[in-house]
Amino acid sequence: MSAVAETLDTSFTDLPAPIVFTDSAAAKVADLVAEEGNPDLKLRVFVQGGGCSGFQYGFTFDEIVNDDDTQMSKNGVTLLIDAMSLQYLTGAEIDYKEDLSGSQFVIKNPNATTTCGCGSSFSV
Repeated sequence: MSAVAETLDTSFTDLPAPIVFTDSAAAKVADLVAEEGNPDLKLRVFVQGGGCSGFQYGFTFDEIVNDDDTQMSKNGVTLLIDAMSLQYLTGAEIDYKEDLSGSQFVIKNPNATTTCGCGSSFSV
């Protein structure tokens, strides 16, 4: 029986992460947490209704982890996503970009069928 459990446990280790949280995004979150002076802060990424395409992304800092949150840690920072938002973000990449247009967190979402020009709104 334990051999079966070991087989099941190891088979799940090869599954890709439901969300890709890039090194660049984790580094920026670490910088922002350090600026706030509160090591208990975690980045919460969420989806809500609104925007020009139907849904929009949101980012906030949170100290509280809810029962339905999915947690992901990278380079000492934690990303939180609630269960409702996770269904829209599964397979997405959360990155941080700095270029001539400015600096911002960017979500590349394979679930989005259309997006707006600013990239913060989408539809499925």
